[in-house]
Amino acid sequence: MTERGPEHSDANATYVFAVCWKPEPSALVGLRGVTDEAPVSVLPLETLTAIVQTVRARDFTDEAWQARLSDQRELERYARAHHDVVSAAAACCPTVPLPMATLYHGEQRARDALTGEADRFHTALQRIAHHAEWGVKVYAPPCPPDDSTRSATSAGPSRPAPGAGLAYLERKRGVQERRERSQDEALRVAESVDAEVRLLATASRRLRPHGPQLSGERRIQVLNATYLVAEHRADELTLLAQSLRERTGVQIELSGPWVPYSFVGEV
Repeated sequence: MTERGPEHSDANATYVFAVCWKPEPSALVGLRGVTDEAPVSVLPLETLTAIVQTVRARDFTDEAWQARLSDQRELERYARAHHDVVSAAAACCPTVPLPMATLYHGEQRARDALTGEADRFHTALQRIAHHAEWGVKVYAPPCPPDDSTRSATSAGPSRPAPGAGLAYLERKRGVQERRERSQDEALRVAESVDAEVRLLATASRRLRPHGPQLSGERRIQVLNATYLVAEHRADELTLLAQSLRERTGVQIELSGPWVPYSFVGEV
């Protein structure tokens, strides 16, 4: 749905943050949005409402946006501003977030394009009404240490005892087998955690687990999933997560509630 605005310096474009039903006007007061030059406002769409802001088109050309993508600090600022507006709208009514930098050549173009998607928006809004998104991450226990190298080092420069090479290989094989058993058990637990949380959730999505290089930790992530959960079951989910931690003994992280970004693009 995104259009890039005309590039001449005095042209404006309409930036669309989200589509919802009837937001409270007070929910948008004081929001900065992605620019200081115009307030965040509403755009009526017959039976829907878009949350919009007038921006300078030249700030959102392909070249300008590519430059912004290469500036981590600037990109984070835009992402945070976009999310703040979406969250404010979602706090007062069901809201479908639109991707960052969704723009049209003026309000009428935005109104025409978004109204043409009204059925899809209504379906998504009905699905997520009175729901929130929750994340669940499960981590495998730390790998058992490999004592073979330390043992060899502590032995000093003296000649190895007979059979030392075979013993070293056996120790290495034992460490690898323990690691594999630990990983297999963690994966089995992750599947059982996902199965129990799915029974409570309205919908779920499995995401690619983050590697240690992303988390900055030695822990290995074996489940990275997100769930659409009814608001009245939030406490039940919290209790279930605690129960699963106690029953399985693994590290389980529960995060949320969030705006259900992951569940509005499937309709």
